[in-house]
Amino acid sequence: MDAFFASVEQLDHPEWRGKPLIVGHGARGVVSAASYEARKFGAHSGMPVFKARQLCPRAIFTAGRRWRYAEVSRQLMRVLGQFSPEVEQASIDEAYLDASGLDRLFGKISELGLRVKQAVKEDTGLTCSVGAAPVKFLAKIASDLQKPDGLSILYPEQVQDFLQKLPLQRIPGLGAETLKKISLLGLHTAGDAQKFSEEFWRARFGKAGKNIYDRCRGLDDRKVEPFSAPKSESAENTFDSDTGNPEELKTHLLRQAERLGASLRKNGYRGRTITLKIKYADFTQATRSHTLLEPTDSTRIIYAAGVNLLDKLRLKLKLRLIGLSVSNLIPAGSGVYGQENSAQTSLTLPGIKMRGETDPFLPPGLDIDRERALDQALDKARGKFGAAAVVRGKLFKADPA
Repeated sequence: MDAFFASVEQLDHPEWRGKPLIVGHGARGVVSAASYEARKFGAHSGMPVFKARQLCPRAIFTAGRRWRYAEVSRQLMRVLGQFSPEVEQASIDEAYLDASGLDRLFGKISELGLRVKQAVKEDTGLTCSVGAAPVKFLAKIASDLQKPDGLSILYPEQVQDFLQKLPLQRIPGLGAETLKKISLLGLHTAGDAQKFSEEFWRARFGKAGKNIYDRCRGLDDRKVEPFSAPKSESAENTFDSDTGNPEELKTHLLRQAERLGASLRKNGYRGRTITLKIKYADFTQATRSHTLLEPTDSTRIIYAAGVNLLDKLRLKLKLRLIGLSVSNLIPAGSGVYGQENSAQTSLTLPGIKMRGETDPFLPPGLDIDRERALDQALDKARGKFGAAAVVRGKLFKADPA
């Protein structure tokens, strides 16, 4: 998609169309997206918000709405599914579609590309850029060649000429350090890199050398995978000013646990590993993880685990960022936790009621059945009346996230 987050905001706010718009807020925040009008001033995603304000002081800044972007993303994937059952979602606004054999239904690849673009526009109201090529990584590169609202096709007979002039930094998967080392060899294009053997690249970069060798020759044996289960869910906050206040930090953890738990329950997943991420005022980072005895989608359990990890961490400085993630995900109905797991016997200990073995990492007094009922009630109320309709007591007086 073209400047996806910013384009969604301009779609929903007609008064912002044609104006420089930046999705990102707060003095310490990072730009999530910049409209093409803002990009003319040098603003781009990943840039600190304060820097974007310096470059484009007249831009409109908005905090962004992840739920809305996810909603439009689902629309997009449904549109692509109308053309082929082989659709692989690569990110919230990007997907691969296997066009093999579709010419019998939609005509030439150029006609298919135009029809996809038209369907996306009609269904979502947004423009997209389409790239077509014999392999996945080249299709990704092609999709960026004529943004916004572009269509670029790289035919098999054009691949080698295209690679001869292709800058190495355009090849997905080559990181900054790898590119730096390659440039020291005096190589700048895929054509330059083709002069050396696979053994040459393996000797210098190990397993990654095989990837360099293949990509510079236009080789990519990855197939379009129609579905890939999520590996994790995460949420984090960057503060306007550094803080070491435990209560403030725990308030952020509760907000994050709310978002993570709600997302897991909505999408039908539970996770076992809870990870705390912090970034100190000096930009150094630290992570701590705990793997629960049973997978969970409970807001309270995710929060309790995050607080426990924070309490065990001795902060050396104030923090500029804190985050939580849940990984080791499994489908909620797989029969390892909750009501579907009727074969397990409920175990009641003083102050603790759980199914299965008691997890010493969780606080006493935690009743999993009660927490599940509470989460379900909150999800139902928020689904009917909006996310702000019901707020947990600890967050009632807190500023909005």
